[in-house]
Amino acid sequence: MANGEQCVCRHRRGSCDQTCAQDLLRTPLYMAALALEGQRCLVIGGGTVALEKIDGLLACGARVTVLAPDARPEIVQLALEGSVRWECREYETADLEGCLLAIAATGRTEVNIRVHDDAQRRSMLINVVDVPPLCNFILPAVARSGPIALAISTAGASPALAKRMKREAAERFGEPYAILALILADVRGWAKRELPTYADRREFFESIVNGHPDPIELIRAGDLDGVRELVQAAQQSRTTAQWTS
Repeated sequence: MANGEQCVCRHRRGSCDQTCAQDLLRTPLYMAALALEGQRCLVIGGGTVALEKIDGLLACGARVTVLAPDARPEIVQLALEGSVRWECREYETADLEGCLLAIAATGRTEVNIRVHDDAQRRSMLINVVDVPPLCNFILPAVARSGPIALAISTAGASPALAKRMKREAAERFGEPYAILALILADVRGWAKRELPTYADRREFFESIVNGHPDPIELIRAGDLDGVRELVQAAQQSRTTAQWTS
């Protein structure tokens, strides 16, 4: 077998032939959004990639512990200001206790395999950066605008393509959609009180989102009053329909 990167997946082929990558492309991924506020999360590694993962966790309110003998100045600063807990040492199995998820970003195969195996035995969420066969969840590229988060995944096939799609999605679905989401959130309480079934509420919100005039175009034109009038008209229509039914 030709020399190459070490195979770390279940196939154990000696040197990697990307069989596991093809397996992942055929594996349907269950897409979920995690609420990490206050949850303990572990990042093993102190380099540039680790910093990127730390930033993503902090943006979601996670309690982050970083394990690394050395760390980038930005990580050190986060520790000094109390945003993360940095322990200047190597990873130990016991470090996983009490954590919801772990991200290994060490660049050291033997450490990454150990973290993965330890986490799997605990039925934890584990992501080993850039090693899909050692992950039970994939970190998508995320475009955020207000309450809207668009997650782009290529199932590990091409992070570069995911980043391009993220950029284009952010340009296409930006601030106007975030503003509309907030306006719709304001009327969710009314809908739950006044509309008795899920189907009624779905039809109500769809009549606004797909309404005429288009609420997104109204927002782009700066006509927020027009959007509110569209919402009020939908409310009036539903109230009238209930009284006449």
